[in-house]
Amino acid sequence: MNHWGFDGRIHTGELVVGKQAVRPLMYVFGRAFAAHFPIRRMRPMAKYGGSDTAAMNADNTSAFNCRAVTGDPTRRSQHSFGNAVDINTRENPYVDRYGRVYPASGAAYLDRRRKAKGMIRTGDVITTAMHAVGWKWGGRWWAPDYQHFSANGR
Repeated sequence: MNHWGFDGRIHTGELVVGKQAVRPLMYVFGRAFAAHFPIRRMRPMAKYGGSDTAAMNADNTSAFNCRAVTGDPTRRSQHSFGNAVDINTRENPYVDRYGRVYPASGAAYLDRRRKAKGMIRTGDVITTAMHAVGWKWGGRWWAPDYQHFSANGR
C-alpha cells in the first residue's frame, strides 16, 4: 500500500494481515495517508527472517509474524493470527515488564510529550482511526507498547 515516508514522498510498502483485518486496516492506513502521517518503512516480516528484533531495529511497520508473545513462549502473539500491527517501531517503542526498551534506539521517544515525525499519540489520526474500527492501542498498557495495535486489545 502507498504511504508517506519520512522524506515527504510517497512510498509503496507491503503489510501482511489476516483476512479479517484487511478492511479495518485499509481504513486506518487510508486515514493516515490522507493526513500525511509518515511511515519509515513497511515490509513483510519475511524480509527480516521473522526476527521481531531486526524489524524493530529497522523501524519497520509490519503485522503478520508467527511468533510467541514477548516474554511468554507458551502463548502465540496476536501477530501470529494477522490481528495486530506495529507502526514506526523506533518512534513508538515497546517497554517490557522489566523496563527494557525495544528497540533500544527508541528510548529517546519514551517522552510522549515530545513531538517527532511518526510518533503516535492519544487523539492523533492513528489512534482515532484505530478506535473507529475497534482496535486497541498497546500504548495504554501499564508496560506500554506504543507501536502495537490489535483487534482484541492483546
